[in-house]
Amino acid sequence: MIIGKVIGNVWATRKDTTLNGLKLLVVEAIEYGRSQKNEPFVAIDSVGAGIGDKVLVVTGSAARKALQREDSAVDATVVGIIDEVEAEV
Repeated sequence: MIIGKVIGNVWATRKDTTLNGLKLLVVEAIEYGRSQKNEPFVAIDSVGAGIGDKVLVVTGSAARKALQREDSAVDATVVGIIDEVEAEV
């Protein structure tokens, strides 16, 4: 799993039909203890997250399983909204 922060939305009027009805979010991974910025990526929202939310993201086949859409063109899915993170850095 990846901890990330939602930094934007994506609107795509033309896309693979397996993505119809799915909300697309721009997420930046958070790596606690590192000051380096990570490349943002697009993830499907399955929990109603919004800009500014810290989220849990799964990737690969777990992302498709979380959506129960094994045949969809999905590589990352937001599966949780984080209330609090406690970490020693």
